[in-house]
Amino acid sequence: MPTALNGMFELAYETFGLNDDPVIICLPGMGSQLLVYPEALCWSLVDRGFYVIRMDLRDSGRSTATDESVSYTLSDMADDVVAVLDHAEAETAVVMGLSLGGMVAQQVAIDHPERVRALVSVASTTREPDLPATPDEIVAALTAPAVDDLERQLDIDVAARKLWSNSEWFEPDAYRVYARSCYERGEVAGGGLRQVTAAYGSPLQVDELAALDVPTLVVHGQADTLLPVEHGRRTAELVPGAELLEIDGMSHDFVYQMWPPLIDAVTRLTASTFND
Repeated sequence: MPTALNGMFELAYETFGLNDDPVIICLPGMGSQLLVYPEALCWSLVDRGFYVIRMDLRDSGRSTATDESVSYTLSDMADDVVAVLDHAEAETAVVMGLSLGGMVAQQVAIDHPERVRALVSVASTTREPDLPATPDEIVAALTAPAVDDLERQLDIDVAARKLWSNSEWFEPDAYRVYARSCYERGEVAGGGLRQVTAAYGSPLQVDELAALDVPTLVVHGQADTLLPVEHGRRTAELVPGAELLEIDGMSHDFVYQMWPPLIDAVTRLTASTFND
């Protein structure tokens, strides 16, 4: 697995497809690993003509784990993304981020617009405090400490995921397999909470988002209970010319049922960047 460096941080990533095709780099959400973008999705994007990079953010997967003595910001995480693009010899990329990864993707567009062919913010937020809050029950599940027994932890993870998933789309057995693969690959204790601390401790970028000159797609589920759809609508409202794709039935999950409209919209957006 290739590894990029940003100072003392090692950033693990994987690639799919041909490196002379348009690049899309996929950023996972809070505490998630690059596995949240399944190989089937990555190859579907390759079939549409993309060179796909999926990466572990710092404090997740096989990228560098920090501790509470190390503070960082969304801008630092955006620099990590650029380090991966540099290592992969990608001059520009469609930067797609899921949830917290969407916050990082927005920051990449703000700090490094010359590297961003297009921005795709999925199930994410501007972090403005007057937006609808995440329900307390979900916050408690997201911040619960891990337990030592893997099978019990998987039970807890499945129960938590049900809180913010569409019950008609959620497949507990499939999610359990996915979660197990993450633990076996290397889970970073407390990493997700450190990422959230970094994100919500970073300055708000409302004016910067409103000044972006980057083709942008905002994707949000109409049934999102973790970050309600108003978060996506606000992001699309702020970014000039942004397209908003609301997916009926999509909650705060990244299941295969929502891939087709996402892939279609990302493909159209990217194609439009060649017509300028």
